[in-house]
Amino acid sequence: MSKRSAEDIELPAETGSDLDVFNNAVLLVDKPLTWTSFDACNAIKGAMKRLGVKKVGHAGTLDPAATGLLIICTGLGTKSIEGFMAAHKEYSGTLKLGEGTPSLDAELEVNERLPWEHITDEQLVEAAKKLTGDIEQVPPMFSALHHQGQRLHELARAGVTVERPARPVTITRFDVHRDASDRQLVHFYVGCTKGTYIRTLGHDLATSLGTTGHLVALRREAIGEARVDVAWDVQVLVDKLFAAIREKQGGTEEDFKPWQPRGVYNKRPRNNKGRARGKGKQQQQQQDTADAPAAAGQLAAAEQPAAAEQPAAAEQPAA
Repeated sequence: MSKRSAEDIELPAETGSDLDVFNNAVLLVDKPLTWTSFDACNAIKGAMKRLGVKKVGHAGTLDPAATGLLIICTGLGTKSIEGFMAAHKEYSGTLKLGEGTPSLDAELEVNERLPWEHITDEQLVEAAKKLTGDIEQVPPMFSALHHQGQRLHELARAGVTVERPARPVTITRFDVHRDASDRQLVHFYVGCTKGTYIRTLGHDLATSLGTTGHLVALRREAIGEARVDVAWDVQVLVDKLFAAIREKQGGTEEDFKPWQPRGVYNKRPRNNKGRARGKGKQQQQQQDTADAPAAAGQLAAAEQPAAAEQPAAAEQPAA
């Protein structure tokens, strides 16, 4: 089956009752490259706020460098999140042998190079078999896990490495084959249980063969019975939702401008405390007032943006 297009859903019905389904809905979306999982949630949440649906959450994080199936639940549907997170998952992707990165994927620059030409196709297949079944994985430093109140990826970006206990996971399938035109690239398909880090699995495969490696592509193909080939393109879904809401509630297209994702690669640089660089809003306003003449200070105060223009706390992704 192909991905749904804008013509595959009719919203709203004349009664508008189709929109009521989002009070208890499960949405399959195809997360774009560079988007965080919360970016996708926020794109949907903007429409849900218009419908009075307060809860929006996703059933399992996808890294910004990955694409593929993300399950987003709305309203009472959020009660299903834990069940989806526990489901079996499937991934496809590509590992580049001989080149390592701190994040084990393409988010960061290559910082390690080792010979890889000695690896045969037969050795690749055998090494993948040894990583199939019940295994233990050490989570990567670039992950959302916590250590003493801080996320590991925050510590990693500050140059800090901590011990991480290995975790049991089950790899039900690990198929590998060389790229036909570039033998440095290894394509794979993985079936696995909850908590598996595919970046770590790829890196472990490379190190077991005497080299290093990082993922240059990763796509989540399935969560349980749900598959990405019937998932929504996020932007198509958001556009259809806002069009339906405009038809039901009235207003112009400008009144329903969709939220635009920032993505992990577009966020402001952060200092070693995890805060955005630069002066805080209050300190900057105090400095501006001290430096400006009285008349100019009054004018500046009159030109301050309205509170409605500031980002609302309610617009943050649901837990």
